Amino acid sequence: MLKILIAIDGSECSLDAVQHALKLVQKGLQAQFVLANVQEPASLYELVTSRDPELIAAASLEAGHHLMAPALALLQQAGLECETEVGIGDPAHTLVDIIEDTGCDLVLIAARGQGAIASALLGSVSQELAHASPVPVTIVHAIDVEPAPEEPLEGESAAD
Repeated sequence: MLKILIAIDGSECSLDAVQHALKLVQKGLQAQFVLANVQEPASLYELVTSRDPELIAAASLEAGHHLMAPALALLQQAGLECETEVGIGDPAHTLVDIIEDTGCDLVLIAARGQGAIASALLGSVSQELAHASPVPVTIVHAIDVEPAPEEPLEGESAAD
């Protein structure tokens, strides 16, 4: 069975990758899922001022699981089970490590759609992962949501 890693950073945009996975399942894809979140490593200041580095690591793991909770809920509501993984480090390279450690066959990651200039200046985790990943990467662009029809103002009819 196909094993798919879904990268989750806690943004609404990253839930688009989960929605894409759900659409694939609805169309008949049978797969196992791994939700993955990568936390920034502790800063030198945090390491120096903390008396307990294990406490910092535990807080990072807790934050990662908290950020993945909405994605996990979506998959569970659809009756799908999944693993969760939290890594600490550079996002793209840490995701590659998680891909290899969990034996994933494919990656889904959302793109924020920053544009070419912003991506070049700021870097893009999805682009970097696409180049570094040992397995295929599907970059999911933001899902367009149909705007709700406007309600007619009081005294107006829908035909006005």
